[in-house]
Parts: sequence; structure tokens; C-alpha cells
Amino acid sequence: MVDHEERARLPEPLAKAAEGFERYLAAERGRSAHTVRAYRGDVDALLIHAVTEGVATLDGLGLPLLRRWLGEQSAAGMSRSTLARRAATARSFTAWALREELLDVDPALRLKAPKQDHALPAVLQQQQIQRLMAGLADAAAGGDATALRDHAMVELLYATGIRVGELAGTDIDDVNRERRTLRVLGKGNKERVVPYGLPAGTAVDKWLARGRQALAGDHSGHALFLGQRGGRIDQRTVRTVVGRVFAALGDTSATGPHTLRHSAATHLLDGGADLRTVQEILGHSSLATTQLYTHVSVERLRDGYRQAHPRA
Repeated sequence: MVDHEERARLPEPLAKAAEGFERYLAAERGRSAHTVRAYRGDVDALLIHAVTEGVATLDGLGLPLLRRWLGEQSAAGMSRSTLARRAATARSFTAWALREELLDVDPALRLKAPKQDHALPAVLQQQQIQRLMAGLADAAAGGDATALRDHAMVELLYATGIRVGELAGTDIDDVNRERRTLRVLGKGNKERVVPYGLPAGTAVDKWLARGRQALAGDHSGHALFLGQRGGRIDQRTVRTVVGRVFAALGDTSATGPHTLRHSAATHLLDGGADLRTVQEILGHSSLATTQLYTHVSVERLRDGYRQAHPRA
């Protein structure tokens, strides 16, 4: 990660280019704050490397330099997925610089990175989900506001397969309690409506009826889920809650909310949902991304076969 002191030592032409690219990502491309930070960090790392090679303006960027930058990181043990992301960032940055006439040619057109490892995502078994939800329901039975909130959040994450940032950004008006649907603002500011089931609906109803008012304050606004101080819940708190719930299971190494998203997608496919439906629910722009879960389902079938069949 690039620190502020390193960033401050960039020559002015390079620093201005990085700042302009950051504004472009946020204002014109509508990227999330998290994505913008990641891209800016990658660009800063590239430009700091360029400075070590004596480069002070964008004209000094060339394909050999870009390849040396990736090569050094590969030699240091950086993962293929990170290298692929950094190569993609470099290509986006130089393409933007060309459009802005900061470069005469695009040096990254032929830049390649190692193919990413497509590791299958971790998923919970349906029995684990049942135990997890039962534990949350028991904790919420006493009426504690935080317990009611945590139960509703985890139920909704699994029921809808939404991302943690989408959950944190949800307002009360986004919930159609009669039809049991949730309006979600996803990546690229794309809106979608996803259904959820009766257990999640019951948990959300209890949170709204008995829990939310106990945490609400002057800064609550219309946020569906609230933190301890009454403001909109932040993603870190959601991750902490989910991590604690997973740890209580005792038989999984899962740690984050994305496991609930993976599990929801896999269980939908296991239950017979078609790929296009799952794509719409998850908000994937490409069907290829959703297809990863078909491999997860096949692997689960193979595992069950190997464990159960006498001649496996």
C-alpha cells in the first residue's frame, strides 16, 4: 500500500495525472469509493516505480517499464489476481491518459499479466446455514435491539445474495414488506429488485417493529440498519457481525459476508434455479461471472459422490 509520504514525493506532472484519473473514475465512471481507492493505489505504485527509473512525466512510461514493474511484483510473490488487477489498472490509466492527450501513444496496449487463478468460492452447507440462523434467532428472542438487527442482516444477506455494501446502503423505503422484495443499488449505480423469503421477512419485520427505534437517533435518516450510535451501519460492522457468527459455528473457516453471497448463489443453483435468474439476483453484468457457481455445484456433487458411493 502506498503511503501519503510516498505519494507526496511524486513529481507534479505525475501527481496531477493520478489525481485526474481518480476524479475520472469517481465522477465519470461512477466507481465505488472502495474501487477508486484500489485503482488510485495501483496507479501510485506504478508511478512511484517509474520515478525510481528516472521518469518524471507520463511520456517516460513505456511497455518495458510496465513489464518490469509487474515483474518485480511477481518476483516478490504477489498473487496472480493482484497482478492481473494491477495490469488492468495500468491499461485503464494509460488509455485515459491517451484520451486526455497526456500521452501520444498508449504503452500498455500489449501489456499482459498472468492469468488469474479461478479458485472456487467457499460456501456453507445448507445444514450450516440452518444452524447459523437458529443461533441468531435464539439470540434475538429476548428482544435485544442489536441481536434483532444482526439476525435481520444475516438473514437478508443470505436470502438475497446482495453485497455487504449494498446492504449497508439500503433504506427502509427500499423494502417492500408485502411483496418481500428489496430494491438494491449495485455496482455502477445499477438498480435491481431482488426477492427474499419468509424467514428473512420475519426477521426484518421484528427488527423494524421492536429493534430499530431503540438504536435510532438524530442521524439515522432512512437507513434500514443502524450502528450503535444511531447512524447508518457501516460495512466494517457488518463484516464483524458475520465473522462472529461464522466463528460460533465452529466448523467453517469462512470469515466474511461474501460467503453468504456465494452460498446463496450455489444453493439456488442446487435447487434448480436457472443461471439467468441467479445472474439477475446477484447483479452480475456478465453471465460468465455467474457460471463460476455452476462449477461449485458440480464440485459439491463430486464430493458427495466420493463420500457416499461404494465404488467412488
